[in-house]
Amino acid sequence: MKTNLKKIALLAVLAIFASCNDDDNANGNPQQQTIAELASGTANLSILADALERADLTATLDGNTQLTVFAPTNAAFTTFLQQNGFANLDAVPVNVLKEVLLNHVVSGEVTSTQLTTGYVKTMAKGAASTTNTLSMFVNTADGVTLNGGTANMGAKVVTADVQASNGVVHIVDGVINLPTVVNHAIANPGFSVLVQALTREDQPDFAGILSGATNSPFTVFAPNNAAFTALLTELNLSALADVPQATLEKTLKYHVVTGANVLSSALTEGMSVNTFAGDSFTVGLTGGPKITDFNSRVSNIIATDVQASNGVVHAIDKVLLPNL
Repeated sequence: MKTNLKKIALLAVLAIFASCNDDDNANGNPQQQTIAELASGTANLSILADALERADLTATLDGNTQLTVFAPTNAAFTTFLQQNGFANLDAVPVNVLKEVLLNHVVSGEVTSTQLTTGYVKTMAKGAASTTNTLSMFVNTADGVTLNGGTANMGAKVVTADVQASNGVVHIVDGVINLPTVVNHAIANPGFSVLVQALTREDQPDFAGILSGATNSPFTVFAPNNAAFTALLTELNLSALADVPQATLEKTLKYHVVTGANVLSSALTEGMSVNTFAGDSFTVGLTGGPKITDFNSRVSNIIATDVQASNGVVHAIDKVLLPNL
């Protein structure tokens, strides 16, 4: 009899726990959805959900692997379609759509408080490299801006930290297109003087050249702002505008390699690199990667393998000078 009473009491306790769990699920504590389920169940992300289906990526965002997804709103997708001349989602080539969507996905769960200013790797691949996935520049100076915001084919986070069972979703106001080397230069405030140099009125259309496919892929050794400040001091000039036209043009071309996506792993000691300017420079690896220019000046390579759709960027701390 005592044994039966114990069994009855145990069953009653289990029933109470089951009832509590059901109540929790019905009263604001539902089981977390996957990222794909969140997109499908959120009205403002319905085009994203359709895009994932069309690109056969729903299963990727419906598994157990932890991911961070920057999810464009319906308005963002509508703008993307209009700007790129697509009548609707079905008009976007599937291979293009797939890479654009993967450019919104980062491996691992990264909440808004864990994001810091700098580069992260997305899961997308551009035409320039089959092994190095595309980079994304995250700027946390004012909220979270990705690849320079919508004016630079990027986006800004408008709703952060929507939790899913397999990661986190940050809703964004733009579709993050596949960045060119120019987009990467514009996105990073540390290259603002380089952008000014490339777009100076008396220069060739460097922005157009380095955004296109002709002569691509490009490898760009990009001097940071401090490098340009030091150059002006070295040349006894007060401003970028004081650099003669021909000097600036050849100097900028000296930082570009055409027809090759040269990753840091391909750099070797004593390697001679031919540039868009027609002059070459030498790579050294002892004590860290560096470049010795035509004038025996040495620049350190301080960041590597920032991948774009049409090339790769390596940051350097001194402007290289060719044979002027």
